[in-house]
Amino acid sequence: MRYLHTMVRVTDIDASLDFYCNKFGLREVRRIDSEQGRFTLIFLAAPDDEETGRANRAPLVELTYNWDPEAYTGGRNFGHLAYEVDDIYATCDRLMKAGVTINRPPRDGRMAFIRSPDDISIELLQKGDSLAPAEPWKSMPNTGAW
Repeated sequence: MRYLHTMVRVTDIDASLDFYCNKFGLREVRRIDSEQGRFTLIFLAAPDDEETGRANRAPLVELTYNWDPEAYTGGRNFGHLAYEVDDIYATCDRLMKAGVTINRPPRDGRMAFIRSPDDISIELLQKGDSLAPAEPWKSMPNTGAW
């Protein structure tokens, strides 16, 4: 058995790609448009997976856009994604500068949460050992839910 992908339903392709690719840093590796099924699937890989040529073997994020509008409530769109990052403070700083709200700041130097435009919670985990607690993160309050 091999883990393939996580599917997240999205309501706005442009806003979702801006978030996942331009701000978060994932890269589009494949796209499928189905006229018959009336949907678009966009597969995204983490940069390290794409650069090492593992994008077709590594777990991917599948953005599913249904052409007929639907409100996704009650968990129909998903729970959360998790990514390991080299420097949680630098990642959160870059995301904040791009306009992304840090819902749960990395006060412990280990874990943070953000949300996509479709309210998908994304957990960021520090690679290796936790970083030493540092400002502004150490005293930053939570914002919203994650």
